[in-house]
Amino acid sequence: MARYTGPKTKIARKFGEAIFGDDKSFDKRSYPPGQHGQNRRRGKKSEYAIQLMEKQKAKYIYGILERQFRNLFAKANSSKGVTGEVLLQLCESRLDNVVYRLGASNSRRGARQLVSHRHITVNGEVVNIPSYTLKAGDVIGIREKSKSLVVINDALASNSSVYEWLTWNTEKKEGTFVSVPERIQIPENIKEQLIVELYSK
Repeated sequence: MARYTGPKTKIARKFGEAIFGDDKSFDKRSYPPGQHGQNRRRGKKSEYAIQLMEKQKAKYIYGILERQFRNLFAKANSSKGVTGEVLLQLCESRLDNVVYRLGASNSRRGARQLVSHRHITVNGEVVNIPSYTLKAGDVIGIREKSKSLVVINDALASNSSVYEWLTWNTEKKEGTFVSVPERIQIPENIKEQLIVELYSK
């Protein structure tokens, strides 16, 4: 399936914030990409342009393509609760995102690869679908054969993030998806209401 595999810093500069995490290149050049990035006089953006940018930012952060994202919105829109919040909760409940949050990978792109290459288990069974939606109580582990992988151990050693809705057992190298996160527990800087307004047109 098609995925964006180009320069991450260029995308981060487009949105004016380091959406993929710490980025030394972005820190050096935080102005928009392109020949006239620093000098271009940008006119006032239309309401549609602002909404579109917010949707694109969310898609890049979570590594989701348009059709998948639209399906997630439809699911969020038909469920109980605030549509924007439910949309972000669905994004956070994806297996690749939770593997990243647990610290088994330093990036969502890396987490997606771990899942696709069958290194991750859910409730003891190998799952190789990055978009797999987790439910409260699901146990996410590293496959027995993969526990010695250097890339996973290095990521776990450098991880210092703690989330109230996830628990991690260092000895067993497995974590529990305790509950769906509340909006206040999701650290991503996304104005979800703009996305709702865009899709509601």
